[in-house]
Amino acid sequence: MIAEIITIGDEILMGQLLDSNAAYIADRLVRIGVLPRWLTTVGDEETSIETAFKTAWDRADVVIATGGLGPTHDDRTKPVLTRFFQTRLTFREDLFDQIRGRFKHRRLGMPAINREQALFPDGAQPIDNHYGTAPGIRFERNGKLFFALPGVPLEMKAMLQQGVIPQLKGKGVRVQMAFRTLRTSGISESALFERLGPLKEIEETVGIAFLPDPAGVDIRITAQGIDEGECRLRVGKAEDWLRSRIGKYIWGTDGETIEAVVGRALREKGLKIAVAESCTGGLIANRFTDVPGSSDYFERGVVAYSNRAKTELLDVPERMIQDHGAVSAEVARAMAAGVRDKAGADVGVSATGIAGPSGGTPEKPVGLVYIGYADKDGSDYRKFIFRNDRLTHKAQTAQAVFYLLWEKLKQC
Repeated sequence: MIAEIITIGDEILMGQLLDSNAAYIADRLVRIGVLPRWLTTVGDEETSIETAFKTAWDRADVVIATGGLGPTHDDRTKPVLTRFFQTRLTFREDLFDQIRGRFKHRRLGMPAINREQALFPDGAQPIDNHYGTAPGIRFERNGKLFFALPGVPLEMKAMLQQGVIPQLKGKGVRVQMAFRTLRTSGISESALFERLGPLKEIEETVGIAFLPDPAGVDIRITAQGIDEGECRLRVGKAEDWLRSRIGKYIWGTDGETIEAVVGRALREKGLKIAVAESCTGGLIANRFTDVPGSSDYFERGVVAYSNRAKTELLDVPERMIQDHGAVSAEVARAMAAGVRDKAGADVGVSATGIAGPSGGTPEKPVGLVYIGYADKDGSDYRKFIFRNDRLTHKAQTAQAVFYLLWEKLKQC
């Protein structure tokens, strides 16, 4: 089955908002053997939307559109669909009851404009929206399927999984696919490629893709065939081959996050951790506490941004800061040891750096970061020079902290 994904919205077309919906939909379709052939972005103008619908309907078996299903003036998907499928809108009491129920559940009054969302195209089937008020729309004609979903990512993802994917699985999809993503940090894309050597032989059985990101490089393995078990076997053999060459950099797989992997290791080893942050401003602690159950191992986080805070909160000696500077190996190690001692934790970790865009010198340029580590056996540090913008520096520093922890915990 061939699919086309259509994203509707001026904010996407003009670059004001990134289109994460299309990527999510494409990934989920490929997992069930439905192959996206086209990704189309169109603004909120009805003629353009209708043209996109016609083009997609003519060339694809499955069309999935997101956006434009709200109650406001710029939400034009429903009237265009009505014309395209030559039907009309009918007020549905069952949908209206659901919409009112959403507002009642949130203890909010329902604006009169939301009543319009109960107008639904004849001949279509609604797709339940458990997180919002706009029902999805499903048309089927001549063996083809058209799905219209809201553009709000939380709503769209739930509706895709519950109301779209099951429909496609039941349509006799023939192609089977298996995937595995190996997640790495601490090494660049080019260095990974160099360590792996020629990929020609392994790519005779699977597809290999390198997906670089400021936080690391993901390696995606894909196998396609008519037998799912055989596809998984090929993916498994490819994974073994990759791990034999670059296993020391692979900290996780598929949708795992490194903070969850590190947290699991801390829990299994019965360790408590405390974090001292300067340049990351609380980002490391935030990522730790994004993981459910992190209170089992995360004791505290301290944002010691100023030199005074480093001295008062972490017992970093003033003389050390004067002699070496706040961004130094000595201070990073002292911060890690200080927060560990103050918290009574097993492990302390720290980050201090120059996030930029100003504040750098020839000796200590923008992007310079020191990460400190301390446990019962002593302290250690790592030095990095990142060459991106301020927010990316912070994200890379946080990732480097988690990667250092992953390395250290393997040795415990």
